[in-house]
Amino acid sequence: MTSDAVRRVQSQVPWEETFGFARAVAAGDRVLVAGTTAFRGDVLYGEGDPYEQAKVAFTSALEAIGEFGLGPESVVLTRMYLSHARDVDDVGRAHKELFGSVRPASTLLVVEGFVDPRVLVSVEVEAFRGTPKEPDS
Repeated sequence: MTSDAVRRVQSQVPWEETFGFARAVAAGDRVLVAGTTAFRGDVLYGEGDPYEQAKVAFTSALEAIGEFGLGPESVVLTRMYLSHARDVDDVGRAHKELFGSVRPASTLLVVEGFVDPRVLVSVEVEAFRGTPKEPDS
């Protein structure tokens, strides 16, 4: 893979600059979106509300793949990291609202916490931007 085949996009989250990472990276036929929370710039949306945080985080992740001309239908894998098991249903409801018709592969994990303790949810998204092959007849 040549360097021309890799493209990166940034968002407004200060950790990207501080830690040296991109919000999303397109490499070949995949677009990978880094752990995304409900922060937009320095503002955390949905503080205390796991459903709202999940919606904002997934919306930000979808905006990142949108930079490559992709939408929810291109998502093939999601990962959800929660700081509390009690939030599974709320986060699952947000996921279903955005991806219920797409049905990507998905992983949901409960973790000990995040850098900012107000964060309840972090998500990752992988999207496919290639041309699907027709199944052999």
